[in-house]
Amino acid sequence: MEFKVSELEREPIDFDLALPPGAVDLGEEAEQVGALATAGRAEVLHEHRGPRDIVADIRLQGSFAGRFQVPCARCVEPVEIPLQADFDLIFRPAQADSEPLERSITAPETEIGYYQRDSLLLEDVLREQVLLSLPVRTLCKPDCKGLCPRCGENRNSKPCTCDEGPVDPRWEALAGLRGRVKS
Repeated sequence: MEFKVSELEREPIDFDLALPPGAVDLGEEAEQVGALATAGRAEVLHEHRGPRDIVADIRLQGSFAGRFQVPCARCVEPVEIPLQADFDLIFRPAQADSEPLERSITAPETEIGYYQRDSLLLEDVLREQVLLSLPVRTLCKPDCKGLCPRCGENRNSKPCTCDEGPVDPRWEALAGLRGRVKS
């Protein structure tokens, strides 16, 4: 769904959608499972920077809810994660802050996104919000054994028969530490 500044100037746009899997490209980080529900409102806010300098910012308020699959951090098997979040975002035209000189930005300015060519795509906003909501590290189960570093076998489904191999001599100083800590 595209929000055009010219349409938002006339009136705010309310949206309530269920996007099918694949409508939002999440890359390799996650995969959408089932519909992605989103609802909210888009409107234009006029920022007055001077007597003749008015910037049309787009404010997007809403929420999303859906189920996603991400790979387990140890065994790379898919793990389903339900996500639900609210957002209240401001987007400014990309050329509005293009100044030839570098300057420091204020803390509120770090919360501003940018849009190109007088419009903003809801799918782009949802992609960003979903990816930011995903946990940094996901495990299929707390005691996931992961993959064998030698043969790549998933140790959760089948015990690996690979031998440990030679120990790196740099780790020998720590070899007896486990026994000393337990006692």
